[in-house]
Amino acid sequence: MILFGTNPIAWANDDDQTLGAEIPTARILDEAGRQIGFDGIENGHRWPDDPEALRLLLASYGLKFISGWYSTELLVRSVEEEIKAAAGHIAKLKHNGCKVMIVCETSNAIHGNPTKPVNDRPRLTNPEMQAFGKKLEAFAAHLTAQGLTLVYHHHMGTIVESPEDIGAFMAATGPHTHLLFDAGHCAFGGGDPVKVLAKHVARVGHFHAKNIRPAITERVRSEGLSFLQGVVAGAFTVPGDQEGGIDFGPLLKILALAQYDGWIVIEAEQDPKVRNPLLYQTLGLATLKRLSREAGLI
Repeated sequence: MILFGTNPIAWANDDDQTLGAEIPTARILDEAGRQIGFDGIENGHRWPDDPEALRLLLASYGLKFISGWYSTELLVRSVEEEIKAAAGHIAKLKHNGCKVMIVCETSNAIHGNPTKPVNDRPRLTNPEMQAFGKKLEAFAAHLTAQGLTLVYHHHMGTIVESPEDIGAFMAATGPHTHLLFDAGHCAFGGGDPVKVLAKHVARVGHFHAKNIRPAITERVRSEGLSFLQGVVAGAFTVPGDQEGGIDFGPLLKILALAQYDGWIVIEAEQDPKVRNPLLYQTLGLATLKRLSREAGLI
């Protein structure tokens, strides 16, 4: 069954916590759950760490806990060390009935550095990607045994950003590793979202419906801006925004043909003082539901 969710970074950013700092947590949850009507919400720095306190808080607003980002550091530590480090996060996901665990390698990532140009992001050689993929697959197998599916988030400023990176990563991993396909990061990273999704849809376990403003993402590249500078400038937006450059209709048709069965999440960080989260998230959800019906996904 398809469920529709959101991410609190539309209201209160995790990487730059000054964005949305003035917005009360209760407002975020009330708008997402009671006013807009999302089925669930992903993790954010405002939520309690205690698994049951988290469940109760979200449930009081009619929301499920979808999952949450986990930063691996497998380039610099062992699989056994990673499993130990992730134990608390895994327990929180399991307690809340989550099906997927969102993972991204961040030991050398630069997306959280406000002064580092995103163009200077790290890259792996083919042998390095093969070695990383082997370790990640072992970590993913551990998650499978815990009842969770690892979904890897290709992300700007990290070792898996471009369509070529995604292809190499998927080739370096095995059946326990799945992909979190993010339309916005795919386009920003130089890929055609339709082509990339069609190529890898059989292993897509989670979908982020992030849109981009092409004029701004191009300026990030040409002017050597950081990822966070791009966010503040308005690089991202929601499905249905006329300024957005991604057509989500074909993407949802690909998911329908593949019989995708999971979450579709709007993850679109913007400056809430410039672009009202309630209005943009409402537009995004209405657009996705309409296009999903047209695609035969729901």
